[in-house]
Amino acid sequence: MNARVDSQVLNQLSNRHLDALEEETIFILREVAAAFERPALLFSGGKDSLVMLKCAEKAFGAGRIPYPLLMIDTGHNFPEVTDFRDFRAKELGAELIVRSVEDSMARGTVRLAHPGESRNVHQSVTLLEAIEEFRFDALIGGARRDEEKARAKERIFSHRDSFGQWQPKAQRPELWTLFNTRLAPGEHFRVFPISNWTELDVWQYIEREQVALPSLYYAHPREVVERRGLLVPVTPLTPPKDGEAVQTRTVRFRTVGDITCTCPVESLAATAGEIVIETLAAEVSERGATRMDDKTSDASMEKRKKDGYF
Repeated sequence: MNARVDSQVLNQLSNRHLDALEEETIFILREVAAAFERPALLFSGGKDSLVMLKCAEKAFGAGRIPYPLLMIDTGHNFPEVTDFRDFRAKELGAELIVRSVEDSMARGTVRLAHPGESRNVHQSVTLLEAIEEFRFDALIGGARRDEEKARAKERIFSHRDSFGQWQPKAQRPELWTLFNTRLAPGEHFRVFPISNWTELDVWQYIEREQVALPSLYYAHPREVVERRGLLVPVTPLTPPKDGEAVQTRTVRFRTVGDITCTCPVESLAATAGEIVIETLAAEVSERGATRMDDKTSDASMEKRKKDGYF
């Protein structure tokens, strides 16, 4: 598709529904501030959390976001993302709290099966430790229902028991935008203000609002190897295996997480508008196309969520 056709498609694509999505997100962000004593906003520096932060800025104003930003750092994050995380938090005058899986490893609460094991799943332990440390009663996350089957089961206000676990059959009804926020001691909520957004909505919003993102979301050359149907980035943490051919491809990341389990996709899209066009034609969800940890089984995400994952 050439640039002229791309422009025509963008001009014909309505984004009026974004106003309703933004309004709902702002309402939920304000509801959390009103209903809970010690909430926090999970902030990784990725596109979904940056969209949510943009809505928080609109809800409260720069320098006035009434809850801290919290990141659980595996120690294996892309430096472009953590640098952007720090820049954006400072720009908004927001409090940023970072807790590390490596600290949990030092305490002995996280033990790897082997040194090369992905730390992604172990974020749950560090997150639950942060909840206990700060006594958070609500954590705002950027998960969306279109990402994965288990996330499609989530309520917007998703109850967690005193062990931090998610029980799908114990979730509360949400009728007429009325949310039951009652908690027993030790319990908390995970709140997902952009649950009803899709990947396409997110990119349309980024394009419309000119939301700045880390550079690796856009097309760039990168050394990769093909593995299990994915393009695995070649890094010190993910070196090529015997017999794998290293290639330089033009790629971008649809979603960003731990280096050890996040893969790019081949793409020439260098702007948010071009990514909107690509997303219109995508047949696989962003997690299905890029996350190695979701390919272990159909129930892998649901099991992790029951154990306290985001």
